[in-house]
Amino acid sequence: MYIAFDMSTSDQHTFLLHKTVDELADTKQMPGLYHPHRHGDPLPSTVALEEIIALGRAVLFPGFYGRSSLHATTIKYHIGVEIEQLFTLLSGQIQAGLCFESASSDQEGCCDCRRRAEELAVALIGRLPEVRRILATDVEAAYLGDPAAQNYGEVISCYPVIRALTCYRLAHELHKLGVPLIPRIITELAHSETGIDIHPGAEIGSYFTIDHGTGTVIGETCIIGSHVKLYQGVTLGAKSFPLDEEGNPIKDIPRHPILCDDVVVYSNATILGRVKIGRGATIGANVWVTHDVEAGATLKV
Repeated sequence: MYIAFDMSTSDQHTFLLHKTVDELADTKQMPGLYHPHRHGDPLPSTVALEEIIALGRAVLFPGFYGRSSLHATTIKYHIGVEIEQLFTLLSGQIQAGLCFESASSDQEGCCDCRRRAEELAVALIGRLPEVRRILATDVEAAYLGDPAAQNYGEVISCYPVIRALTCYRLAHELHKLGVPLIPRIITELAHSETGIDIHPGAEIGSYFTIDHGTGTVIGETCIIGSHVKLYQGVTLGAKSFPLDEEGNPIKDIPRHPILCDDVVVYSNATILGRVKIGRGATIGANVWVTHDVEAGATLKV
C-alpha cells in the first residue's frame, strides 16, 4: 500500500480506518455472513433468551429456581406472574426467529409473524406440564443413578444434566412446533453453561441422565429410548456425510445413532453413524462404535 510521505500520522490512521470500514461494509465480499433486515424487525437476543431459560426453570422447578420464598398460598400467584412474563418474552423472541427466517418484505408479513409468534408461545406454554412430567423422570434417573446424590433437591439445584435437559426439552418442543433458530440458541446457551451439547432435534425418552456431563455431544437425528444413561465425554455423532452433485452436504437425513431402552454408555465412548444400540446393551469407556450392537451385549476395549 502506498501512503504519501507528507501525510501526518493522524491522517494515515484516518485513511486506514476509512479503508477498513469500506472493506468491511462491502456486502458483496461476505456472502452468508451478512443478514439484511427490514426496519423495525426484531433480532434474536441472547439476553432475552437467557431470561426465558431462567423463567422456564422457575416455572418447572418452583422454589429451586427463581424466587426462593414460595409456599402453598403464593405459588399459584408467582407462577402466574412468571407465565405472563414468559409469554411476553417468548412471543418476542419467536417473532424474531420468524422474521430472521422470513423472506417477506411487506408489513402484512410482519403482522403474520407477530400473530404466529403469539400462537406458538401459547402452544409451548401449554406443553409445560408434560415437559415437567418428563423432567421429573430425568431427576429421578439422576438421583437413582448416583450414590453421591442425597436427595432430589440436590439433583435439581446442582446437577448440570438437569439444567441442560431443561433447556433441551423446552427447545425440543419449540423445534417440533417449527420455530426457527430460537431452539438452537437455547441449547447452545446450555452448552456454554454446562458443557453438554444436545441438538434440539434429537429425540430423547424419559428417565434419561448423563453422569457428570461435561463434553457429551448428542447429534440432531439421534433417537434415544427410555432409561438410558450416558457418562461424560460420550459422543453420539455422525460419520462423514454424503454430498450432493454440487459438493454440498445433504441435509435432513438420519445420520446419528439410535439407542434403545436401558442402554448404558460409559465415559468417552464414541458412537458414529446411523447405528442401532440394542436394548440393555453396555458400551464401555473409550470404545469406538460404527456398527450395530445386539441387545444385551457388552462392548469394551
